[in-house]
Amino acid sequence: MHNDLTAQDIAMMQKELEHRKLELMPELIEEVKRTRAFGDLSENFEYKAAKQAQNRNRSRIRYLERMIKSAHIIEDRAGADEIGLFDKVELYFEEDDETETIQVVTTVRCDPLQGRISREAPLGRAVLGRKAGERVKVETDDGAAYTVVIRSITKETDDGNGTIL
Repeated sequence: MHNDLTAQDIAMMQKELEHRKLELMPELIEEVKRTRAFGDLSENFEYKAAKQAQNRNRSRIRYLERMIKSAHIIEDRAGADEIGLFDKVELYFEEDDETETIQVVTTVRCDPLQGRISREAPLGRAVLGRKAGERVKVETDDGAAYTVVIRSITKETDDGNGTIL
């Protein structure tokens, strides 16, 4: 199985991986050594906390390496007037009479609480490639459906370091 990621996603993950290996890991190793010197390891909370932090870092490193290794690089092929990756989209939800701004992103950048919706989520799949003014039926995984109207599209760019400008 592979993950669909952009070149910017890979660069962002490689930057984090480098930070975790070259900067964070030596700090955590030193913290484990320092706390080991406190004495009895069975009752040494600081040592246990340091080991847990070290293990979390190693786990994250393994995760990032697997993601990068198994990634399938994708490009945004949306036209100038179509919704593409990283574009900000103002949607009108007819049933709720509410307007919301979302950004369609890859799964690694997904954060629904911040309005970043995965391109693989029902809403992301439904609006990707659509144009302003279109009414779009969104079908959820459980069979329910709702309609949104695309009010506007604001094109966003990525600086190559994982930062959306």
